[in-house]
Amino acid sequence: MTSSLPLFTAAALSAARARLASSKVLVGFDGFVDTILHVVAQRDSATKYTRLEKMRDFASRIDAAAGLSANFEFVTQMVKLGGNGPIMAHALGRAGLPVTYIGSLGAPNIHPIFAPFAREARVISIAEPGYTDAIEFEDGKLMCGKHGSLKEVNWTNLLRHLPEEKLLSIFRESALIALVNWTMLTQMSAIWSKLATRIAPRLDGEKRWLFFDLADPAKRSREDLASALRQISRFQKHFRVILGLNLQESRQVGEVLGLAAPEETYGTVAQHAALLREALKVDTVVIHPTHFAAAADASGAAHVVGPFTAKPKITTGAGDHFNGGFCVGRLLGLGLAESLQIGVATSGYYVRHAASPTLKELTKFLRTL
Repeated sequence: MTSSLPLFTAAALSAARARLASSKVLVGFDGFVDTILHVVAQRDSATKYTRLEKMRDFASRIDAAAGLSANFEFVTQMVKLGGNGPIMAHALGRAGLPVTYIGSLGAPNIHPIFAPFAREARVISIAEPGYTDAIEFEDGKLMCGKHGSLKEVNWTNLLRHLPEEKLLSIFRESALIALVNWTMLTQMSAIWSKLATRIAPRLDGEKRWLFFDLADPAKRSREDLASALRQISRFQKHFRVILGLNLQESRQVGEVLGLAAPEETYGTVAQHAALLREALKVDTVVIHPTHFAAAADASGAAHVVGPFTAKPKITTGAGDHFNGGFCVGRLLGLGLAESLQIGVATSGYYVRHAASPTLKELTKFLRTL
């Protein structure tokens, strides 16, 4: 990364305000209420405690309690809108793009946690949200989810709330479509199948961007993941497909495709993105480890070092903010390096402030890097 890249990217974003305001995006289909928690290491008084900072220390305490019992105190830091889709959509909206969101935000009424989001975006809710307890540490997080309502995120229920012709109309007007959280939405593959056969062939004009986020497929079978990857590849016929992955997800996908797991270095992750892209035959593959991000498209591969902070205010949703920022760069026709720079800056701002940056805040942050 050159020192001029953040400044060039900030200038490109500032000049694109009007274009972003006219680039409609569609995101779906999940929705969660997130409770962000810290674990108490030591309680000193009713108002003072020491936080358990490392995941390994938490694991050690659990291991030591095996065969016995243990008591853990959790302190709520915030309750916020959650889910890969709503967080990414909110980040895109704050950057100035008109957002349509379809997902599980409450039924028959929108859950209050999503009320501000629903005022900023066009929202179509089809089911009750899931719930996540996100236990955060300085070196990672544990996402403890309750997913019972997500079975209602299926094609039949989608059409019950949104007739097919209306769904087609939303696809037609959108410059970017993001379909996220395949792992937790057990009917997502069936939805993809319907979109591929009933919606995609009816789209005309320039190919739209189509972003996929699998969202930690470790608990899904190898066969399920291989099938999902084949589906993603087939969408390239009608869209410019982006597959977004964190480092562990990229290793899981690579394992299914017969590729060796990359080490966490700039060159090997960038090369891995290129190999995944070649194997899947899609437009772009982007991988975002904690300290940097790398991507590959037809022009080659690139990496950008992120503005890492050892003391984040929040980490849940950082990847979704990266994804939103990266997609902004792709929508604007910027190169890989600039798109990656927007991604890491959007995520970097978010973890420092526990808030999604506006376009003005993002460009100002870029100029400080």
